[in-house]
Amino acid sequence: MERQSEQVIGPKWLQRLHEWRVQNVSDKMFLLVLAFLVGLLSAVAAYVLHGLINIIVALLTGKFATDSYNWLYLVYPVVGIWLTSLFVRYIVKDNISHGITRILYAISSNRSRIKAHNTWSSVIASAITIGFGGSVGAEAPIVLTGSAIGSNLGKLFRMDNKTLMTLVGCGAAGAIAGIFKAPIAGLVFTLEVLMIDLTMASLLPILVSCVTATCFTYIFSGNAVMFSFQLDSDWTVERIPASILLGVTCGLVSLYFIRTMNACEDMFARFKDKPYVRLAIGGAILSTLIFVFPSLYGEGYHSINLLLNGKTEADWNQILEGSLFYGHSEYIIIYIGLVLLTKVFATSATNGGGGCGGTFAPSLFIGCFTGFLFSRLWNIHQIGVYVPEKNFSLLGMAGVMSGVMHAPLTGIFLIAEITSGYNLFMPLMIVAVSSYLTISIFEPNGIYGLRLAKQGKLVTHHTDHAVLTLMSLDSVIERDFQAVDPDMELGQMVHKISRSHNSVLPVTDAAGTLLGEINIIKIRHVVFRTELYNHFRASQLMSEPDATLSDSTPMTQVMKIFERTQADWLPVIDESNHLKGYISRKRMYDMYRKMVHDFSQD
Repeated sequence: MERQSEQVIGPKWLQRLHEWRVQNVSDKMFLLVLAFLVGLLSAVAAYVLHGLINIIVALLTGKFATDSYNWLYLVYPVVGIWLTSLFVRYIVKDNISHGITRILYAISSNRSRIKAHNTWSSVIASAITIGFGGSVGAEAPIVLTGSAIGSNLGKLFRMDNKTLMTLVGCGAAGAIAGIFKAPIAGLVFTLEVLMIDLTMASLLPILVSCVTATCFTYIFSGNAVMFSFQLDSDWTVERIPASILLGVTCGLVSLYFIRTMNACEDMFARFKDKPYVRLAIGGAILSTLIFVFPSLYGEGYHSINLLLNGKTEADWNQILEGSLFYGHSEYIIIYIGLVLLTKVFATSATNGGGGCGGTFAPSLFIGCFTGFLFSRLWNIHQIGVYVPEKNFSLLGMAGVMSGVMHAPLTGIFLIAEITSGYNLFMPLMIVAVSSYLTISIFEPNGIYGLRLAKQGKLVTHHTDHAVLTLMSLDSVIERDFQAVDPDMELGQMVHKISRSHNSVLPVTDAAGTLLGEINIIKIRHVVFRTELYNHFRASQLMSEPDATLSDSTPMTQVMKIFERTQADWLPVIDESNHLKGYISRKRMYDMYRKMVHDFSQD
């Protein structure tokens, strides 16, 4: 890591602190200090958010009847979405949805820089949304908050881009570790989902952040785990077929989740400029679903715990409380199946209507319901050896998470850590891998990277592709070009050629539209013949460029175009065909080699 000599712009005390740090603390040691601070602040943010959610839920639903339906379920979710949309529109004044996708975008396209308001805005917005019943998760907002803390601490001390990326990863890892008290899952999540390479330079800071966040979460909230689980029946080899089939089922459910979510988001995007139409549609869908299926209220962790801890039919039938199905235990399978199918619509309606939340918790929720439904149907039809509903509910959580996020290791370690279910490590691996392999047939990317992958902006572990994704097209454009008019005579062009820094002269009209280009090397046989200066005009000497680049062309595509055309210079134009500048193949390759060197250094 290169030492930063640039002064910090800000208060004098901050400048003095920066100068003292440069003189007395090495960059590697200071990165560990920042990682510790990021882990601590991420744990605080997670504790505050869950505390706010619990307070709001207790105030709103603490006295709800359990043996009948509750009409206020039709009101609270709409109010929550409305308050959140007002907060975002008039206070934040920025889009804060799709938290983890925004982190991936910041890494790939914004040099790991995340806006300062993201250190607090997502906490408040998601607390309002979820507390009032929004059927989303708090994890993605907290991950965005943690990454924003890391990014802004790095910017405060003028750390380089590679260090900023590491600090963003520290924030995300610390957030996951703090929320679930799962340090290994936090580390693996950063590796799998954010695609941050696990080099020696990034491993230790991320570990420091994970351990710090986990320790402080224990200090804040004690030893209680998010999901209590006790293994009743040890896993046996005879259950391998059921585990594989559950994994395949989870993969198909994950595919349903991703495809339906994207379809719903596209539907709400049509009303992007009509917030009250979105509120009306999203609020109506969400409140109706929650009224019929109260299990969809909020994160749904209470329902997950009921399925994980149930031992008798009476225990599992508690999931019907507060719904129209109460007292009809014979319909529990239908209820579970309908909740599983409608959860994705409730989540989409929450975010589409103007709420704020993520898909992390919904994937756990759907996975738990999938595992329970699968095992119940398996046992009813006596397909094979008996499978415990509790165990398979747990395995389903890992399966759907692995499929939705394309992160099997995260699913395995997270579920094992948050439930202390290490005795189920083997079936967790079988289900997670089976789910991942199943959905990979249909979707090459997880839900967080899907949209960026379509735009060619997703950073991956493939070093060559990652470097090209991180390269900015705008940074390699050379704008100091000598444009000529199509009617300009050769004699006048000679003066342009003498001042040109490249081997081509663009021919443009008065509006700056590219008409063609003149290759200086190809006209050298007439350039030195002064008697021809009045006989040739630019329009006679110009030719079509080998190819043109759009200002939105991904760098991976730019590299392929250069390889195909073997051109030394290529013009970059905007949507109106106006010339923005030229890209030199030599300069692009020089920058590429430098970034590969920096990217690969520990």
